[in-house]
Amino acid sequence: MPKSLFRRFTKKFFIIINLIIAVLFLLGCYSNWFNPTSFWFLGLLTLGAFYLLLLLLGFILFWLFIKPSWCIISLATMLLAYKPITQIIPLRLSSSFVKTKQPNNIRVMSWNVEHFDILEYKTHPEKKQQMLDLINEYEPDIAFFQEMVGGIKNEQAINYIPKMVNQLNFEDYHYSFNDKLDFDANHHFGIILFSKYPIIKKQTVQFFPNDYNSIFQYADVIKDADTFRVFNIHLQSLKFSNSNLQYIEKPTVKDEIDLQKTKNIISKLKTGFIKRKVQADRVAEEIAKSPYPVIIGGDFNDLANSYAYNTIGKNLSNSFAEKGSGLGRTFSGISPTLRIDNIFTSKQLQVLQYTCLKKKLSDHYPIIADFKFVK
Repeated sequence: MPKSLFRRFTKKFFIIINLIIAVLFLLGCYSNWFNPTSFWFLGLLTLGAFYLLLLLLGFILFWLFIKPSWCIISLATMLLAYKPITQIIPLRLSSSFVKTKQPNNIRVMSWNVEHFDILEYKTHPEKKQQMLDLINEYEPDIAFFQEMVGGIKNEQAINYIPKMVNQLNFEDYHYSFNDKLDFDANHHFGIILFSKYPIIKKQTVQFFPNDYNSIFQYADVIKDADTFRVFNIHLQSLKFSNSNLQYIEKPTVKDEIDLQKTKNIISKLKTGFIKRKVQADRVAEEIAKSPYPVIIGGDFNDLANSYAYNTIGKNLSNSFAEKGSGLGRTFSGISPTLRIDNIFTSKQLQVLQYTCLKKKLSDHYPIIADFKFVK
């Protein structure tokens, strides 16, 4: 093949690859425009959006040395996806967090507490105490906990809720659970919100199929002259087994067994995308009904720019996007891009600061944000 022909072929090849990556990246950034029931596979592109962004940046460097004018492909793509990019990784180098809370501000914590490590309580009781100490150290006014295992009847329960209210210096709580999914005779399995402000209304919302992720809760809270509604949610988890996680860490496709493992993981991802669509729609319906400003916290089990993230967060402010920096990872395993825990607020509440506490006490890291009402 003549040298000039080879160079033309090579250039066209890289242009086509660059264009394909650009299209895949845009689909990943705007997958929320499509119904996950039919277009669930676009969720895979949302999961990989950060890595596709790195490839686009790599092509910019490549074209600078080969033919700078072709940088336009990646640059135009990034311009079209400017807002989604800022949801993935805010365009700020660093962020600070002052631990001492100002009296007039509202501090909110959201944390998937992974049962408060109740399964290992007898052998490692210090871990639960470390979790309680961490919560008290940051003194949240509102706390959302997911995967909560607690008891409300037997005072001898390991996680007796009234006792925890006192230990954490809260005034009131709202615990939502399904009796059919009890953890054991003394403990329920559900979601819970704690408040240092008076709660004037508590509501648990359940819908078909009435499993754990088909339950969410809200409460109306009063602070001084202001009333606001707080939502605690936990959307469909991926239910990855230990073998699934091990395979994701070191994937191979050598034989039929590996192929089946891959299919199993994709099947769980598909189920998650579709179920979270239904759950996010129901949460959004309740948010729209609120007569008060809202704060939503919880484990979304989905990334920024996903259908669930955008449906629930529509017309709201995301605390990390407003005040965070870096990738903001909140799940400790699989990938450093997994920011799947969020705190959203109405525009009437200004986000003052945000932090993610990289404390490995659960498989999720707790996130905290401070707010104030905008008068």
